[in-house]
Parts: sequence; structure tokens; C-alpha cells
Amino acid sequence: MNGSAASLNSVGEACTNMKREFNQCFSRWFAEKFLKGDSSRDPCTGYFKCYQQCIQKAIKEEEFPIEGLEFRGHAKEKPTSSS
Repeated sequence: MNGSAASLNSVGEACTNMKREFNQCFSRWFAEKFLKGDSSRDPCTGYFKCYQQCIQKAIKEEEFPIEGLEFRGHAKEKPTSSS
């Protein structure tokens, strides 16, 4: 490897560039801000939302079996356990 992380293509071919843009933004924010204690704001939310919408559209168009899958965003809470 040449020092950069390998990137897999997205589930939808049209979404691959959006995935790369989000990954680059998030990696930069994580390394330059979050790991240095600045967790005030994730500037990549817009990239994530566009990518998420693209994936959801691709899944519907390609008729992937998605029964039982849950789409999550940044702001959603984790399900609580009843045990």
C-alpha cells in the first residue's frame, strides 16, 4: 500500500464518488479535530446525507433484499436493550 487507506466502491456505482468525498472529509476531521479534543462539530454531515440518499435510491432501484435492515444516520440513538 502507498500509505493511503484502500477504498471500496459503494453499493451503487453512482454513489462511489460521494462515498469517497464523505470518507475523505470524515478522516480529515477525525484526525485533525476529533483526536485533538475538538468534537464540537462534524463538518461532513452534508456529505453523509447526500451519500445516504444515493445509497437508499440505489438499493430501491436494484431491488436489493433489505428486509430487517435499518438505515441509521448520525443523530439516531442506539436501540436500548430490554435485558
